[in-house]
Amino acid sequence: MAVTFSGFIFSLSTSAMMLMGEQLDPQQGQMPVNLAQAKEIIDILSMLESKTRGNLATDEQAVLTDMLYALRMKYVDAASSTHSPHSS
Repeated sequence: MAVTFSGFIFSLSTSAMMLMGEQLDPQQGQMPVNLAQAKEIIDILSMLESKTRGNLATDEQAVLTDMLYALRMKYVDAASSTHSPHSS
């Protein structure tokens, strides 16, 4: 199976989500939360967005934009819940 740009973005995004505590596959155990590594992946995707601007197909750009938005929102939520006085 050929690697596609969108597939690469999904792969990185899945890793970032798992590092933020999402259990995407019930068959696998949950990864320990590591917000620093998740942020690094988000930063890599952001750099890819910047470096590929104007060179992606419409669907590829949409995947990258949508994934970055979802990851950033999840990161803000995860970071704020770890610093919340009500978090366990």
